[in-house]
Amino acid sequence: MALPTSRRNLLRTAAGMAVLPAVLPAVLPMVPSASWASAAPAALRHPGLLHTQADFDRIAAAVRAGAQPYRAGWEKLVANGRSRSTWRARPLETVVRGGTGQNYPQLYNDVHAAYQNALRWRISGDKAHGDAARDILNAWSGTLKTVTGNADRFLAAGIYGYQFANAAELMRDYPGFDVERFRRMLLTVFYPLSDDFLVRHNGACITNYWANWDLCNMAAIMAIGVFCDDRAKFERAVDYFEHGKGNGSVMNAIPFAHPGGLAQFQESGRDQGHTMMGLGLLGSIAEMAWNQGLDLYGHAGNRIMRAAEYVARYNLGEDVPFTPYVWGTGTTCARREQTVVSAVARGQNRPVWELLYHHYANRRGLSVPYTKAYAERVRVEGGGGDYGPNSGGYDQLGFGTLLFTRAAAPAGGGLLPTGVTRVFRSVNLPAEGLAASGALGVLGEAAPLRIVPGPADPKGCSLVDDDGRYLRHKDFRLRFDADDGTTLFERDATFHARAGAEAGTVRLESVNYPGRFVRHRRHRLWLDRAEDTAAFRADSTFRPTTA
Repeated sequence: MALPTSRRNLLRTAAGMAVLPAVLPAVLPMVPSASWASAAPAALRHPGLLHTQADFDRIAAAVRAGAQPYRAGWEKLVANGRSRSTWRARPLETVVRGGTGQNYPQLYNDVHAAYQNALRWRISGDKAHGDAARDILNAWSGTLKTVTGNADRFLAAGIYGYQFANAAELMRDYPGFDVERFRRMLLTVFYPLSDDFLVRHNGACITNYWANWDLCNMAAIMAIGVFCDDRAKFERAVDYFEHGKGNGSVMNAIPFAHPGGLAQFQESGRDQGHTMMGLGLLGSIAEMAWNQGLDLYGHAGNRIMRAAEYVARYNLGEDVPFTPYVWGTGTTCARREQTVVSAVARGQNRPVWELLYHHYANRRGLSVPYTKAYAERVRVEGGGGDYGPNSGGYDQLGFGTLLFTRAAAPAGGGLLPTGVTRVFRSVNLPAEGLAASGALGVLGEAAPLRIVPGPADPKGCSLVDDDGRYLRHKDFRLRFDADDGTTLFERDATFHARAGAEAGTVRLESVNYPGRFVRHRRHRLWLDRAEDTAAFRADSTFRPTTA
């Protein structure tokens, strides 16, 4: 199944970044997801769901060194009773969620025990924990036949299906783990329910179910696809994320954009607990796709990031704008409306923030002040069992402080730090620097510009002004323009930082016109072909200094 053309991007090599030391590995330029989808022979990566081997190398080194906050995150994991190697599974043949005879807590406790023991084995190498995780997974795959109940059975299939697949992905090569039997369980017990929900929505109006219902089942199909090496299932989840008709597709889950880099989540008028659950599922889907080389985090102008900022801001006690939300319910699509953001469960803590913060702030170098503040508030993040005994406390696998902390990635070959703001002063006219006159780039009173990894090449960089406009070239003239979502814009706005004419200075080389550099001529900024002259080197050299 080929995906429709979009601006989603492929990272052709693993996205993990080392922290000890903090370096960015070689990453080739990104291409649209349609190109990724057409590359059918490419194998899915393993481990390649929420975590890669590069992640575990980074985490294990940091824990051994006692580096914070990794060490605190490790201690949080070790303190959780489900992470003990003495945990014994209690598998069921029939799991019931919703209605009479509910017994599904046995499932979610064992899922989290398998995952937490798998983490301890991956990070410490302790065989006792590997054996415990393997035995839990084998016990369930040898016993479970059915997940049932009322409509909540679809929640069980989605949430625990994606979590089970993540635990199993960490154990896929472990001695004695019955991989094939576990695959059969995922494909015959969990996947059919998730697939049926996204197709039929339990016979209800397409908008009847909240975004979380779609999101957890999308996550399950994506995770099962990767674990089972089923590319079509992975692509199905990606296609639904981008183009699905239900409330879980990204533009339905985040239907309204607001000024100030904010975007309203579909459940914001319902309550804040489910809203945070939805953000966690969006982050998990995006992270699993990222580890397979696909950037869903950046879809539609970083839509997920804008929703995270909105939710964090409101739950930190500040006001947010709210657009009335109208939807259809039941089987007849009876109209309902929400007119205000909900204060129910406002300020709740869930372990969803470290993943979002470290991707946007440290992988991508973007400013996310509210997401950052909430990540700091919930730090150190725990997992299942640390947030109460009810099912909501097990909606996220958690332990984000341990698992998703990463250092800020350098941009421009290491010459420029990412995620910081600098002014770029001309070396031969030091009272002036990169600035804007309307939309045009000029040499004038130097404007503060935020350095972010280049959207067309993470080894490159982009410069963003206070209005969110990118420095880009068009017809070889430098301009400050808003991101229009095209691949051409991404390339026009991406530069490679090269050493300048003096120590501590840089030159900005175009990524799509190699050999052309940003330079000033008569106080205007141009993208000119390099000349081997002292005058050109001076005109194209800038000194980044603290704004």
